[in-house]
Amino acid sequence: MSDWTGMSAAELGRGIGKGEIDPVALAQSFLDKIEAHPLKDRIYARLTPERALAEAGAARDRAAAGQRRSPLDGVPVSWKDLFDTAGVATEAGSKLLAGRTPDEDAEVLKVATAMGLVCLGKTHMSELAFSGLGLNPMTATPPSVNDAEAVAGGSSSGAAASVAFGLAAAGIGSDTGGSVRIPSCWNDLVGLKTTSGRVSLKGVVPLAVGFDTVGPLCRTVEDAALVFAALEGRTAPDLTGASVEGRRFARLRTIVEDDLRAEPAAGYERALAKLTEAGAEIVDLEVPEVAIPMADAGILYTGEAWALWGEVIEADPEAMFAPIRERFEGGRSVSAADYIRAWNRMIAAREAWAKATAGFDAVLCPTAPILPPNVAKLLEGGDYYVTENLLALRNTRVGNVMGTCTLTLPTGVPSCGISLMCPPNDEDRLLRLGAGAEKALS
Repeated sequence: MSDWTGMSAAELGRGIGKGEIDPVALAQSFLDKIEAHPLKDRIYARLTPERALAEAGAARDRAAAGQRRSPLDGVPVSWKDLFDTAGVATEAGSKLLAGRTPDEDAEVLKVATAMGLVCLGKTHMSELAFSGLGLNPMTATPPSVNDAEAVAGGSSSGAAASVAFGLAAAGIGSDTGGSVRIPSCWNDLVGLKTTSGRVSLKGVVPLAVGFDTVGPLCRTVEDAALVFAALEGRTAPDLTGASVEGRRFARLRTIVEDDLRAEPAAGYERALAKLTEAGAEIVDLEVPEVAIPMADAGILYTGEAWALWGEVIEADPEAMFAPIRERFEGGRSVSAADYIRAWNRMIAAREAWAKATAGFDAVLCPTAPILPPNVAKLLEGGDYYVTENLLALRNTRVGNVMGTCTLTLPTGVPSCGISLMCPPNDEDRLLRLGAGAEKALS
């Protein structure tokens, strides 16, 4: 029983299916470990123990009757605090939303619950999801599993920490510019950024709806595939026999390897070598058009974020950490014409990307060019916070502006990841490639 919280979600699901794991005892073991954990208040915003045990009880009954709804029926997971939970506060990491309590669950939470996932509680996050660092002095700053004095990565910071510290079998997060992948990378997890529009955003507190996506943070690619399937209410892709042998990958050279620090560079080169050893072909690729929407990110992201949140922020500006508020305020001067022109430039860049990458199974890049920064140094303010935040988000944002689905995998170097990008709505093929890459890298 003591080993349950260290097992993968898939392993737990198999144990339940074989009658070796009681879902109620499993949920209780996670709740007990959370309660005893010294960092729990930096990871979980609030727990839902009554819900968890009730859902686990229903899962136990289904298992006994041979009526399990999915391979993860009865497996406990955490939810980022921007997914509405009926009768439980959902504050999106912001004092501006303190006490906000929805009447019903987010659509994706309803679907996942119907598939048998057990909700342990809500995890801390960056304010309104607008930071790649995970620093949140207004509520709590989750730690990185490799350095408790460093940030976990944002904005799904608590989601990653909950899994990395063994306080959830998987975490559900959101990704607008890298918010699933950065914390996954910095906590040695697998993270899946899904295609925009693929998973329902109904009942998810928005940041920039044109880019917001929902995805899992997990221990393995198999877990990511199973959780993603549960979020959509469907059967997961078959990963049996997945391999990278004979696969052709593009190594993106545009932007993503600029200012790459030593450890991420070492992790990336190690991963590329392992993939090559496993029989993959890796070809250098420049796609200069990527630079256009990357330069427009300030217009595309802050314009929409300010449109959504500007009035709320102006009503109580002191309730927000100043560097986050200033990012939002950058959208105040973005006109409708600016936004539409930038959006059209992005669409043209996506067409160029599709042509340039068409001959490859996936496009590769380092997930983050930096390691998780120190919390105290970030709180000193100044240029350090700004430069680290922009660098943290830079590589992952390529996937958002190009409209890809993307998977980040650990490289074996702590807090360093490699990303595989595939065309939109190609998640099942991406997960098979990821399973093959995971084998090669391990």
